[in-house]
Amino acid sequence: MIYIILLLVSFFLTYLIKNYMIKKSFVATVNERSSHTIPTPHGGGIAIAITWFIGLIYIYFIGKIEHSLFYALLIGVIISIVSFFDDIYELSPKIRLIAQAIVAIGGLYFLGGFSNLTFGIFDIQNSILTNIFAFFMIVWFINLYNFLDGINGYAGSEAVFLAIAGFVLFGGNHFLILAVSVLGFLYWNWNKAKIFMGDVGSTLLGYNIAIFTIYYANQEATNFWIWIILFSVYWFDATLTLIRRKLNKEKLSQAHKKHAYQRLTQSGWSHYKVTNYSIGLNLILFSIVYFISNVFLAFVLALIILALSMKFVDSKKRFE
Repeated sequence: MIYIILLLVSFFLTYLIKNYMIKKSFVATVNERSSHTIPTPHGGGIAIAITWFIGLIYIYFIGKIEHSLFYALLIGVIISIVSFFDDIYELSPKIRLIAQAIVAIGGLYFLGGFSNLTFGIFDIQNSILTNIFAFFMIVWFINLYNFLDGINGYAGSEAVFLAIAGFVLFGGNHFLILAVSVLGFLYWNWNKAKIFMGDVGSTLLGYNIAIFTIYYANQEATNFWIWIILFSVYWFDATLTLIRRKLNKEKLSQAHKKHAYQRLTQSGWSHYKVTNYSIGLNLILFSIVYFISNVFLAFVLALIILALSMKFVDSKKRFE
């Protein structure tokens, strides 16, 4: 019952926020980085964040979430608040980075740090190295989720996929809470979007995925690679694009439209088609994780699939 209630809360909150943003003329303007052509209200991620934290607190009080995970996820409220003001006032990169660093440190503190990074043939168990790695991973996940939030339904469908995949593989009411929190918003953002997520939603989702990755990796070291595979559509695109732009000697802080999903839309694909393509790719990656017990073999196979998919994108629209 609680999941239906939260779904409706997210749905109606998004509707109210959409109307308020239109009334106050808080719309995402069209610029050189945009993949949309019509000014559209943003900030729909507020509904996701409010619903998520209500649900999170609820399952905490009924004892359905482990304390360390609860507090690590709860500190994400900081990144949501800062990103909310960033959506409205465009805060400086320094303020955003400080906020991201604070939540990364806080999340790691409540999780007890990142204990072990395994590579199959050897492990890194030095707490200084593993926690430095985890810190930068959290910050990177926050930012790359924000980078990849650019077309209708793309970021929302990714979050729903990861939530459902997490529930199937690991169980946990928090995954269902996340799924319904995003689904209520996704109705208004799917296909022809009536409202965008904004940084307030995308940064929170990126943070949550990073926390899930570390939390479950602390339970079983190979779980780290399961989450890396599940989230690979995003990190592979963002990381490869960053490397390519660096090799092109581009200014990395400059706005661009070179991510795979952006180049597919430039090639003539609709937002709906690109989002469905990513969903299909995610289902393949989930199947790899689900049916292949050797996680390192699964990771190699996932990389091959991702490389082939990127080659396909390059054939539709060359990286320049």
